[in-house]
Amino acid sequence: MRNHFLLPHKYKAFGWVLLIIGLISGILLYATDFEPDMLKTSVLSIYNGDSLFSGTDKGWFKIIENGIIDELSALAIIIGGLLVGFTREKVEDEFIYQLRTESLVWAIIVNYIILALAVIFVYDMVFFNVMIFNMFTPLFIFIIRFNFLKLKSNSHDE
Repeated sequence: MRNHFLLPHKYKAFGWVLLIIGLISGILLYATDFEPDMLKTSVLSIYNGDSLFSGTDKGWFKIIENGIIDELSALAIIIGGLLVGFTREKVEDEFIYQLRTESLVWAIIVNYIILALAVIFVYDMVFFNVMIFNMFTPLFIFIIRFNFLKLKSNSHDE
């Protein structure tokens, strides 16, 4: 079976490395609020200010100084997760395609159930933190479920 949207299998190991590095650095950054000055640089900000409607002179499309370690961690998680989730398996057949599809649908449904519960029960800045984590949960749920089902099917085959 030919899946045009999947990357070659050789990228999966690199994806795991990026994902693990991103997760470790992201957890450390979140837990410690540490941001080293060595990764502070000038970056283009599409909007710089506290609010889109604040009326301040901060404005649109500004060059600002920013620590980029959190952005690098997020990109490592996103790119690593996409590589892990969307590279071909060594044997990519219709069963794997079905597991992949079911896992993706399941991940989206579970993600939005979690989000709906957060909208109802979580408020203020804690909700903002939930939204940050919610960027990554579809990928995490998909990767965990897909690999769990794949492992489960392999153990039944033996």
